[in-house]
Amino acid sequence: MARWLAAFAVLAASAAGAEPLSLEAAAKASGTPQIPGLHIVYLNSLGDPALATRWKHVIVHQTEGPAGSARMGAMEQARNPRRRGVMIWVETDGTVYWATPETVVTTHGDGANRNDNRYIDNSKTYHVVTRENSIGVEFAGNYPDVAKPATAAQVDAWRVLARFLELRYGIPPGEIYAHNWIDFKDARYCEGCALAAQARERGK
Repeated sequence: MARWLAAFAVLAASAAGAEPLSLEAAAKASGTPQIPGLHIVYLNSLGDPALATRWKHVIVHQTEGPAGSARMGAMEQARNPRRRGVMIWVETDGTVYWATPETVVTTHGDGANRNDNRYIDNSKTYHVVTRENSIGVEFAGNYPDVAKPATAAQVDAWRVLARFLELRYGIPPGEIYAHNWIDFKDARYCEGCALAAQARERGK
């Protein structure tokens, strides 16, 4: 209960807003830095980025939840950080929810079990790009059509968020992966592929 109340306290403080920093300064800040070009709500505040050195990759996920489900998913994640889910959730309106402490490994990904080179060269990812060393970012809202792309607001938020993660953790665009690129997933669509490709294209 205490942890749940603490999460709400961080949420309230974040919603109150603070003076935005530059993207570079925000990426090295602790607490709840407001990131220029991003509407971000912290359910857990950021710590010292030097203590979150395990992160080498980003895995982009998409969920079949309806609009509004990112907030609920993030709040459940904040209450139980090791439930099936991710550190960061992105709502259809572009709001970003930072759900868990950045030092916690969330239960996302399936062990990088894809080895068929269908999308990328899996010799570099097979059993390598795992939840233990990857930040998970979940884009909600592709319900009831799983093939529906991310919203324009989500794409705009992702441009800023991907750059923030690069600056904060030293994760280059080439280490951003779609879930379908590294794991055998739903055959109906390519989960996270367009968003991961966009992030990599920006880095060229």
